[in-house]
Amino acid sequence: MFCLTYVLCLCLGCLRFVTSQWKGGSSREGSALQFIWHPVLMVSGLLVLYGNVMRLTKPTLFTNLPVTCEDRDLPGDSFGQLMRDDPSTIKGAEILMLGEMLTLPQNFGNIFLGETFSSYISVHNDSNQVVKDILVKADLQTSSQRLNLSASNSAVGELKPECCIDDVIHHEVKEIGTHILVCAVSYTTQYGEKLYFRKFFKFQVLKPLDVKTKFYNAETDEVFLEAQIQNITTSPMFMEKVSLEPSMMYNVTELNTVASGDDGESTFGKMSYLQPMDTRQYLYCLKPKPEYAEKAGVIKGVTVIGKLDIVWKTNLGERGRLQTSQLQRMAPGYGDIRLSLEMIPDTVNLEEPFDIICKITNCSERTMDLVLEMCNTRSIHWCGVSGRQLGKLSPGAFLSLPLTLLSSVQGLQSISGLRLTDTFLKRTYEYDDIAQVCVVCPFCFL
Repeated sequence: MFCLTYVLCLCLGCLRFVTSQWKGGSSREGSALQFIWHPVLMVSGLLVLYGNVMRLTKPTLFTNLPVTCEDRDLPGDSFGQLMRDDPSTIKGAEILMLGEMLTLPQNFGNIFLGETFSSYISVHNDSNQVVKDILVKADLQTSSQRLNLSASNSAVGELKPECCIDDVIHHEVKEIGTHILVCAVSYTTQYGEKLYFRKFFKFQVLKPLDVKTKFYNAETDEVFLEAQIQNITTSPMFMEKVSLEPSMMYNVTELNTVASGDDGESTFGKMSYLQPMDTRQYLYCLKPKPEYAEKAGVIKGVTVIGKLDIVWKTNLGERGRLQTSQLQRMAPGYGDIRLSLEMIPDTVNLEEPFDIICKITNCSERTMDLVLEMCNTRSIHWCGVSGRQLGKLSPGAFLSLPLTLLSSVQGLQSISGLRLTDTFLKRTYEYDDIAQVCVVCPFCFL
């Protein structure tokens, strides 16, 4: 504060010297030279109030660089004695870099998206006169909007000499890029002159995490989401929570624990730390709710899955939170008719019939009259009548169809050869490689 006041007084003296030499100097009479006093009075008005802004952030742990040597070396125990006398070291553990003291921030520091920006604003009366109607206003200008952060927009009646007005502002940072904190102070001097000054503080908001997502669509309407989260800061993070908030049509199950239930152990261990530039993969399974599961047309067109909610803490417990936008997937294309399996055995015996249950869903917007044809392949043979009528199937409706078949070849066999024909449009839909089944010979023993 003293340095700033000294600089302002120096500027005022230089300005007064220049105005005294410019165009014949100044005058207190009613001549044109009276206006030359105006710059001097403007600068002198800055000496009435002084404003200062300081970012509030937690200190960091003080670290030192221990220097050690053996007793037989030339320094002997000199280095050890110096470390023992150092007040920043831990007694009995002087060779550790981490000490017991804290270091106050030496600069503005980095601000990351999702953190809370806190700042202390102080307006001090450096003059010997009483100032009235003081209004302190703090705005945060981002690339898209201007936010008012002042706790109160009412003016203070008066401010006596050597007194100050203090205010603490908080704001959760939700945009990246350039931010400008604008602090404006307006007041009235004891002579009735209204003065005004502003201060600007520019800082950058950085992205703390890099989030990438992948979707996998299963045949049973389930959707698997893989979220890759990378720490792109220079300090480790404690991942307090990484959860998926599903959309209204889905229920979500987290697949990030080894054992099922609430007591399951996390796949990342007990200490969920994410080191700088490290990446973790989180997996979630989304299932349609029962009231939407039977509506094939509705589930088919759903692209919005939900959003990720990520909460972390940094070195001394500074908390940050980041929510992604609504995650969207590419809607699977089922065509006009979707054929899926509701039941199929894992292992069957060679040349023995086994049963499966097929689910046929009309995904189109028109009614279909279906005929089922079963075509044998080299290894799969269907049992029953081919070319039978399945009847009419309205839009969005489905039917469960039990079928019987057998395999004549051992090994992992693919079920193929189903044909559905719509008699209205004379259109045939072919379904091959529907599923796979393991065929074993019951008479072969090792």
